[in-house]
Amino acid sequence: MSGDAGSFGDAALAAAAARLSAQGIRRVESYAWRDLDDAEAGGSELHADEIFRRWAAVGVEIVHRTSTRDAPRSFDRHGYRVIQRGGRYDVFPRVALRQLFRRRPGDTATIEIWNGVPWFAPVWAPRRRVVWMHHVHREMWAEALPRPLDAVGRFVETRFAPLFYRRSRFATLSESSADEIEHLGIDRSHLSVIPPGVHERFTPDESVRSSSPHAVVVGRLAPVKRQCVALDALADARRTVPELTVDVVGDGPDRALVEAWVADHDAADWVHLRGRVSDEELVAAYRRAWVVVSASYAEGWGMSLTEGGACATPCVATDIAGHRGSCVPGETGVLVADLADLGTEIAALLTDDARRHRMGQTAIEHAQGLSWTAVAARQLDLLAAQGSGASMLVGSER
Repeated sequence: MSGDAGSFGDAALAAAAARLSAQGIRRVESYAWRDLDDAEAGGSELHADEIFRRWAAVGVEIVHRTSTRDAPRSFDRHGYRVIQRGGRYDVFPRVALRQLFRRRPGDTATIEIWNGVPWFAPVWAPRRRVVWMHHVHREMWAEALPRPLDAVGRFVETRFAPLFYRRSRFATLSESSADEIEHLGIDRSHLSVIPPGVHERFTPDESVRSSSPHAVVVGRLAPVKRQCVALDALADARRTVPELTVDVVGDGPDRALVEAWVADHDAADWVHLRGRVSDEELVAAYRRAWVVVSASYAEGWGMSLTEGGACATPCVATDIAGHRGSCVPGETGVLVADLADLGTEIAALLTDDARRHRMGQTAIEHAQGLSWTAVAARQLDLLAAQGSGASMLVGSER
């Protein structure tokens, strides 16, 4: 990010923190299903951490409450407090019941991270609250729960819970995600679109670019990400580009399925499962690739597309809410509406050096406009506005 952009973000963040403090708000309590060190942590958990560490740096006290698969524990991370307590599903009623019978401090504001299952915070925290909702799950419930529980989850998210949130302020990541939330019955005037940032570590380095066609697929190995569908498309692209190789970065519940795909297709010589990698290894994976591929069917924001773009690596991805915005179609990559065309589009971009280079350069420019510090400032200012009733100071809502 440029120095000017960084200085503006720092100043805006400090101003938002001062505005919050002037209202007597000293503490922010956040409620999220998963935490950053959960085995299935993904973009939502990274988003929360990048923002909270910056809020903490300007003196905001933050308590981040999540579930856990292990023994309960509390600890400090990046300047904010993390409390992991309660199982994957019982954490929701446990929090709600405790909050209903708790006297809420007057100096506390609330961030509710609605990831499929709501916390019903309007009931127990009616004031000074913002809901972060990255996307609507809808069909994802069929992947997460067996019948008929999937229908129950879908009903709660799309029909029942929105009745409690009519007056709530929502922050989401893209205009396409805002469209989805509006269809739940949330007034558009209550929706603020604040795209996520791209960390400064993601920069191009052509000296490490692979000398032969190479793709990268990044994300949790989970049904919604459809890594096996991406591999089907890449196998199709190899009919045109037989030297193509692929890195699959990430881990999760679908690892066995991805491993089985590799074995069934005798693809171990061209598909490499990297698992969870360090920040440095992730940057290297983007820089090495010629293209970032995503076959996901639901995203709040395609973070792998903008992270790869910051490394001058364009994308080929499904045309879904959440990919629109993280990819500028035809400029920073290609969005594909029909899965049957995904392999063809990958091959077309891999074999067009001039187009791929042009998209990579535009992708760098697109990513440079996304600063985590500026994002943190806009989110904090939005929260402060809920206490004062004023309009946001940092950036626009739409």
